[in-house]
Amino acid sequence: MAEGPGANPLTAGLPREHVLQPSTLVILGAAGDLAGRKLLPALYNLAVDGLLPGGCAVLGVARRAMDDAAFQASAQESVARHSRRPPDAARWPAFARTLRYQCGSLDDAAAYAEIKRRLEKIEGADGTPAVRIFYLSVPPSLVTTCVERLQGAGLVTGAGDRPASRVVVEKPVGRDLASARAINEALARVFDERQIFRIDHYLGKETVQDIMVLRFANAVFEPIWNQKYVDHVQITVAEEEGLGTRAGYYEEAGALRDMLQNHLLQVLSLIAMEPPWSLDADVVRDAKLEVLRCLRPLRAADVERSVVRAQYGPGRIRGAEVPGYRGEAGVRGDSSTETYVALRCFIDNWRWAGVPFYLRTGKCLPVRCSEVAIAFKDVPQILFNTDPAAPLGPNVLAVRIQPDEGVSFWINAKLPGAQVRVTPVKMDFRYGTSFTGPTPEAYERLLLDVMAGDATLFIRRDAVEVSWAWVDGIVEAWAQAPGAALAEYAAGSWGPAEADRLIAADGRAWRTL
Repeated sequence: MAEGPGANPLTAGLPREHVLQPSTLVILGAAGDLAGRKLLPALYNLAVDGLLPGGCAVLGVARRAMDDAAFQASAQESVARHSRRPPDAARWPAFARTLRYQCGSLDDAAAYAEIKRRLEKIEGADGTPAVRIFYLSVPPSLVTTCVERLQGAGLVTGAGDRPASRVVVEKPVGRDLASARAINEALARVFDERQIFRIDHYLGKETVQDIMVLRFANAVFEPIWNQKYVDHVQITVAEEEGLGTRAGYYEEAGALRDMLQNHLLQVLSLIAMEPPWSLDADVVRDAKLEVLRCLRPLRAADVERSVVRAQYGPGRIRGAEVPGYRGEAGVRGDSSTETYVALRCFIDNWRWAGVPFYLRTGKCLPVRCSEVAIAFKDVPQILFNTDPAAPLGPNVLAVRIQPDEGVSFWINAKLPGAQVRVTPVKMDFRYGTSFTGPTPEAYERLLLDVMAGDATLFIRRDAVEVSWAWVDGIVEAWAQAPGAALAEYAAGSWGPAEADRLIAADGRAWRTL
């Protein structure tokens, strides 16, 4: 049995009445990559840390033929390969006993009748009413089918029931505004919005969560967090890996839909939001939504000036030859899918009027790294900044999301010696050196929040649809100019020259990560 909410930082601050309710987690698509790489390792780590509620059970459902023992063995292999801590011989057996498996097709109504029978048997053995959490680890095309089958089998309890069911939906929610609305409508026919948890694992990362603490728990930052003092903001999500085995998905998505519509816009909304008046989930999400609503729409002419899309060609990463995107297995030889996007956008509100936000994301870049950098305005050209040919560097606050999570601040300082020479100095805080113990993975926090009923780190329906409406403007502009050149960059480089020219036109440069 886990300890109370004050015993661990993962549970600190959660509403006491929502913490550690007995839960049954049903993973639809349990034989897939997500369950093996993220969900099962996260559940194991929560169990080892004593954070899973008493009576917690996991039922995996997938088409692959397995029994409980085979699923437990597969889970142990996944934890050994992907967990931040390996399976412990003394602790694994107790965790394995919480894992069950049900073979069945997720579009077959008979499979859901069998799920119901298994759940009644699992929950009946414990005797305590459990919150049923349905994790849809499935493609977006299956979401509607799954929720309709769950309802048809009588597996869902309403928001007014005790306990009420919950459903977790992975990103992307749709591929445009119309499909996102269709999925949201299907969810709304079965679940109340309070029961729906749209997950974006970026929001579970420690440094992303720390953005609000950095801003609102430190008096030095918030007074200068606005257009009077901030010159510009850069948000970078760089991926070193290429396509891998995701050709089928990525050919339909591309970097804009896969990364920018969710991860980058969610981080942007945390950086730019107004101070919420409380930490209630909807108060925080209201503040984030207002940022998305204030994003200046990008029309066709704006897209031409302010958005760069590109695709990686052959190159080298860490000394190894990498084929171009069109040479990857499963990719069309004439594919125009973008693997890189860079753009300049503006938030038209009082706080951020005139401040450019530069966003970029891409595959096959030199390193895997995600960072938010707030560059402050230059000091006047007097005293120590009098030489136009050698201006002082700006003060920059950088939040490193991954890897080496932490926060850095660049200031200008005097070099020791008789002469007055100024040089930039980096003040550095890193989680790995400042705090003892391993940092929990994002899915650990997010799964715990689902069990606790805390939706703060999850995306509400209106935010999904507002962000898609903004991204659709870019997609429509691209569709209106199908002959527009798709820039190319060598794998292992930092992207196309066009992206450098985009930011250089404003007298700025991308940060070197």
